[in-house]
Amino acid sequence: MRHETAGVWRGWREATQEALYGPSGFYRGPGGPAGHFRTSVHASPLFAAAVARLLCRVDEALGRPAVLDFVDMAAGHGELAAGVLDALPAGVASRARGYAVEHAGRPAGLDPRIQWLPEPPRGITGLLFANEWLDNVPVDVAEVDAEGVRRLVLVRAGDGAERLGEPVTGARERWLRAWWPASGEGSRAEIGLSRDTAWAGAVATLDRGLAVAADYAHLAAARPPFGTLTGFRQGRETRAVPDGSCDITAHVALDACVLPGGHVVTQRAALRALGVNGARPALALASSDPAAYVRALAGAGEAAELTAPDGLGGFGWLLQPVGVDRPGRHTLFDGLLVDVADHEEQ
Repeated sequence: MRHETAGVWRGWREATQEALYGPSGFYRGPGGPAGHFRTSVHASPLFAAAVARLLCRVDEALGRPAVLDFVDMAAGHGELAAGVLDALPAGVASRARGYAVEHAGRPAGLDPRIQWLPEPPRGITGLLFANEWLDNVPVDVAEVDAEGVRRLVLVRAGDGAERLGEPVTGARERWLRAWWPASGEGSRAEIGLSRDTAWAGAVATLDRGLAVAADYAHLAAARPPFGTLTGFRQGRETRAVPDGSCDITAHVALDACVLPGGHVVTQRAALRALGVNGARPALALASSDPAAYVRALAGAGEAAELTAPDGLGGFGWLLQPVGVDRPGRHTLFDGLLVDVADHEEQ
């Protein structure tokens, strides 16, 4: 963090933007996200394989276009994009183009099939997948003061100290009224307007296909009364200090991001609909093929982690179709959502 900003009081959105994405920001570092926290992508190759199956469903719904795009938002070191391309069947892989979107520079050794970009390309036909992107789109924070007035929370970059600033007004106040009502003195809210805008911008890059945001999420019926803003460093949760030394994240009000035609489901249901179920292999396999049994058992453990309802499986998936007619239940979007609804009951 630059010395001249260390003692300046700013809103959390502005301070986080510089701390994460500025010239010396956290996401400019060489280690990438994998050096500090573990996402579904890092937990198991089953995740990339499931996303590849989703891309194949998109391909079918679009009538197998000549070029099929896959865009990995907040790509880290491009692990998801590489895993998806590797998992595609030959007939789809030959038409697929991979894009990784990230602020940091292209990592050495990345699959040459993947284009590395600071912003998503426009005119996409295919699947845009944003895994744990929106939780790192910076947000302003509001807190209710002793008089019941919601005020912006200001933060000092050098040490993370906070104080209350001016009352929340305008578009930010309207967003709070619509999506995160106050719940008494000291209650806090993360104002998701910047995330709604970022998501709408990402979806607008698609001509036809599906956009998915997979993230830590909460819905209107269960907003956390004191917010979720926190930091991560080297695999451990830590106090959020916007000095560039740690990741700064907050869960996403995912229902506020939904555009017409979109749906929010759980990761558990979505992955189960895509074939990731965590079922243990039959014990008979241990006798007939011990090595295969061990591999299947390891895969079941990874699948269980990805779909655990109190862990990664509790993530929200926002499914947003774009430019695709929906005449019946033979399209990807109706079919997938029917599958997901079935698994939501389990």
